[in-house]
Amino acid sequence: MTIVEKTHPRHQLNELLLNPIRFSLVASLDKAEKLSFSEVRDIIEVSDSVMSKQVSALEQVNILLVQKIFVGKYPKTMLSLTKEGRSAWQEHLAALKTIAG
Repeated sequence: MTIVEKTHPRHQLNELLLNPIRFSLVASLDKAEKLSFSEVRDIIEVSDSVMSKQVSALEQVNILLVQKIFVGKYPKTMLSLTKEGRSAWQEHLAALKTIAG
């Protein structure tokens, strides 16, 4: 029996980023250093609960950094990609471009 080498670029896709909401969330943070939870939520047009679930999923695998800050008396949740998250995003995009190319 021979072992089949996985050479198709689809094998390079990041499973977490195949979800359209997580894909959109990471895409919105790609060009920004940081955005607030509400800014990203509004950009990708989802509810707070949907956004929260996807943020948690990405934070657990170190793609997303979540920071709680205060602006005056009000709490604000800031989101940014980790170094690993930016790398995963770039690899995912490169695989998509190869597939589409």
